[in-house]
Amino acid sequence: MTDASSRLLQLVPKAQGRQSMKDFKSDQEVRWCPGCGDYAILAAVQGFMPELGLARENIVFVSGIGCSSRFPYYLNTYGMHSIHGRAPAIATGLAASRRDLSVWVVTGDGDALSIGGNHLIHALRRNVNLKILLFNNRIYGLTKGQYSPTSEVGKVTKSTPMGSLDAPFNPVSLALGAEASFVARTVDSDRKHLTSVLRAAAAHRGTALVEIYQNCNIFNDGAFDTLKDKQTAEEAVIRLEHGQPVVFGPGGSRGVVRDEGTGELAVVAVTGENRSRVVVHDARAASPVTAFALSRLAGPDTLRHTPVGVFRDVERPVYDVQMSGQLDGAVERHGEGDLAALLAGGDTWTVGRR
Repeated sequence: MTDASSRLLQLVPKAQGRQSMKDFKSDQEVRWCPGCGDYAILAAVQGFMPELGLARENIVFVSGIGCSSRFPYYLNTYGMHSIHGRAPAIATGLAASRRDLSVWVVTGDGDALSIGGNHLIHALRRNVNLKILLFNNRIYGLTKGQYSPTSEVGKVTKSTPMGSLDAPFNPVSLALGAEASFVARTVDSDRKHLTSVLRAAAAHRGTALVEIYQNCNIFNDGAFDTLKDKQTAEEAVIRLEHGQPVVFGPGGSRGVVRDEGTGELAVVAVTGENRSRVVVHDARAASPVTAFALSRLAGPDTLRHTPVGVFRDVERPVYDVQMSGQLDGAVERHGEGDLAALLAGGDTWTVGRR
């Protein structure tokens, strides 16, 4: 951790006294469809918040528009239910101007990747000190079941009655392509894994994007059953652990190797002959190339061979720390600014009538 990042941590006031999950539950009635995956995510976040050890008034949740964006109402912290797709932009301003806050963004696949796509990628490339939770249910739930930017090709919905023609986004691939310094994926119903990923994201200095596969039981029920059913999950889920070989399946019988001809990653049955070729996961590699290749193992039309866990966790200069350094340097060189002098300075003009 850099000296600047250490100073950033010291800016956020610690909580007074021991906190519990109950302390982070608001007095608002939780209103999602019965069985929605958002309930599980909310419970995990409320249960995790005490681990931060921060005063609740120094934690902020900013959301956009969508079912997931009701999140700030249900947490006993500060929060803002903002406008469609703009949560990362609003959160960027907040994190940059109030470095004493822990700022979290809650968004959905439609909110973040459609109208909010540019805001998301620019927050990632800037490496603002934000934690972005992207709920991906592959459908528009709030507006009643239209296809979303992550819906698979051929998806029949109210807005694509003959099947979607759009190639879907892979949020993890997108984030890695934007040079995000922390990228992870988890599943709503796996409380233990979800909490471990939240813990890693919270510890990261800079932008952390966590894609959460979330079930919409009304408009896209069972979209992730392959990853949740015990009979199929063992062969479908690849659990990434830093420093460990990328193996899965019964007894680690399947593994990920690099094709010696193309350089691409492939899933193989592990044998004595190819065991040494199994890729060892390095979340802290400077290059995102291997992490990106891992994100492509599961195709858009199937969840077989889906990696979950932390794909990338590297240190890069943090935007708000750098911005603060620039401002401090300007004050040291030129003194405090004079707004009135700026407004009446030489670069002004008068608009009048002829």
